[in-house]
Amino acid sequence: MRVLIINTDYEPFLRSLYATNENLAASRYEEQLRCRNDSLFGVADFYSRNFIVLGHEASEVHANNAALQAAWLISHRLGPVRRPRSSSKDLFRLLERIAARMAPWHTHGSALRTPTEPFDIDLEETLQAQVRTLRPDVILNQAVGDVRSDVLGKMRPWTRLIVGQIASPLPPHESYAAYDLMISSLPNFVTYFKDRGITAKLNRLGFEPAVLDRLGCISRDVPLSFVGSVTTAHKGRFDLLEMLAAKTEIAIWGRVAAPKKSPILQRYWGEAWGREMYRVLARSKITVNQHIDIAGNYANNMRLFEATGMGAMLITDWKENIADLFEPGKEVVCYRTAEECSALVSYYLNHEEERAAIAAAGQRRTLKDHTFFNRVADLADMFAAALADQAGPAPNGPGSHAALAGR
Repeated sequence: MRVLIINTDYEPFLRSLYATNENLAASRYEEQLRCRNDSLFGVADFYSRNFIVLGHEASEVHANNAALQAAWLISHRLGPVRRPRSSSKDLFRLLERIAARMAPWHTHGSALRTPTEPFDIDLEETLQAQVRTLRPDVILNQAVGDVRSDVLGKMRPWTRLIVGQIASPLPPHESYAAYDLMISSLPNFVTYFKDRGITAKLNRLGFEPAVLDRLGCISRDVPLSFVGSVTTAHKGRFDLLEMLAAKTEIAIWGRVAAPKKSPILQRYWGEAWGREMYRVLARSKITVNQHIDIAGNYANNMRLFEATGMGAMLITDWKENIADLFEPGKEVVCYRTAEECSALVSYYLNHEEERAAIAAAGQRRTLKDHTFFNRVADLADMFAAALADQAGPAPNGPGSHAALAGR
């Protein structure tokens, strides 16, 4: 089975990646992709590497990374592309200025309408060229809010199965008409799609154990941390962190927008993307987690598995399905109110043996049950079953059963 995974990256991360790697934008495709994956941002290459371990072919594209996509066109000799003359740092300052003058992506219908002038490419056409070239059996679109059905529908002649994966706010005005299957780590999203007559299945997020090898041994010198977005739009999270910032010595990393007098800013240490985020968790004795509103009453987010996978003790907001993932009180600790969270932090910072035992148990559980290998193995079974259920195209077509049998 051949799988193509489509993803997009946060613009702040892209600016950071290219600003800290001075000549990266002018580098070959393979070097840019290696550097992007080595950052460990998002899900990096965790899905593709595990599909490959399972014996399938898999590759990933980052559809809104103009520098990377331009390099792919050059590597495949698919038309003239002007390379940027300026450094990566100067280039992404230019992109930021141009983006600031543009309307939000959803007014145009596609997040792929990002500024690409320095590269002279159309990002949607580039993505379609990649599908035509790779001819995957399955397209796994992890950028449902960015790569819409109208774009995916044009790829139908070169693939057999189009799957969407989403656990973020649902995009407005999306029909989901292009999808054969939707997957989500949120049970309420699975129900939402089923209610709309769309085949949908649950597939949780996970942790990639290879991260532990890449980071090596790190001392736990941060008693208490939080890593994530903190704004007044995250009302419950903002209130929680204001209390913890006032009552504890919590160290906060991430995207923070808080009033000047907020105690959060006194505990703020800056952004932490990818590798640096994992390093923070590896340094943390305790880390705090709180889900965003769309999760409803379901535990689901990446931090559950990133934190426990890195061996920090996780204090997370209680959800009705948390016991399906971890044993509360033994593998993670749960709170229901900000006051309870603060009390739990104080208790476990003063009871090191209990904290260490819970952290170790949480890590064991994640490395046993919640790895990306586990998740991808389930996906591979879902995809194989869906492909088998299809009648298939003409006998000798690129997605035919005969062609699949030889892969």
